[in-house]
Amino acid sequence: MTPPGAPREQRILLGIGFMILGATILPAMNGIVQWLTPRYPPEQVVWARITGQLLVMVALMLPRAGLRVLATRRPGLQFARSVCQVVSTSLYFVALVTLPLAKAAVIGFIGPFIVALLAWPMLGERLRLARMLAVAAAFVGVLVVIRPGGAAFQPASLMILGSASLMALYHVLTRMVSTHDRAETSVLWSALLGGVVLTLLVPLFWVTPSSVADALAFLALGAFGAGGHYCVARAFGLGPAAVIAPFQYWQIVTAVAIGVVFSGVWPEPATWVGAAIVVAAGVFLAIHEGRR
Repeated sequence: MTPPGAPREQRILLGIGFMILGATILPAMNGIVQWLTPRYPPEQVVWARITGQLLVMVALMLPRAGLRVLATRRPGLQFARSVCQVVSTSLYFVALVTLPLAKAAVIGFIGPFIVALLAWPMLGERLRLARMLAVAAAFVGVLVVIRPGGAAFQPASLMILGSASLMALYHVLTRMVSTHDRAETSVLWSALLGGVVLTLLVPLFWVTPSSVADALAFLALGAFGAGGHYCVARAFGLGPAAVIAPFQYWQIVTAVAIGVVFSGVWPEPATWVGAAIVVAAGVFLAIHEGRR
């Protein structure tokens, strides 16, 4: 691990490494989801993902901080964040039953642009011209991928849009609650509601894993989810967002590779075109915000 006093260039390179690692782990997790969902209820897969992350976070945080880490000054906001995460995850996982990984990844990248829109009314951040242009371009890119009204349109694409919108709301709520609660508190609360509720309901739709490989896949979901999000958070703590953020688009490359391995299907040309538009809009926005 690079020490706090290391040269700035080393810390930025380490941050880029963490982002690339996170952008590799998270599509791998989605590949496992796509492998499990044809044979197991989506509710059970979502339960494994959220509960696994919750258990990992509890194991890491409670020994150091104790139960006081659960104390929140804004329970309403924390409850809303948790609802957003569980519903967003559920929509995404259900969509992966029929939607290629690469296509889902590109559509999901509309999330940061929705954050830019929501930050205006909810956080009071001005929606400047550069942000408006980037958001408009990103939506055009997503429309190219989805192709609404066309023969290649897949309704599951709308579920990814809904998932991205809820995750964007989740991030805005996280920023709102960050001035009141510790980061560790928010991390635990994000998975707390879904973990508790789904654990109570999981006996209703439980299907026992039919093989050791399936059981290990269920266990891996939580570990991959926690590890991927940790890497992303760690990356942004090591370097400027304008430098680090563009490397999150490595997820598209990883999603293509994993999608080919799991299904043997290459992305359609429209997916590549839409991805190029979304990535260009994201890089432009990151550079512009970094300069400001």
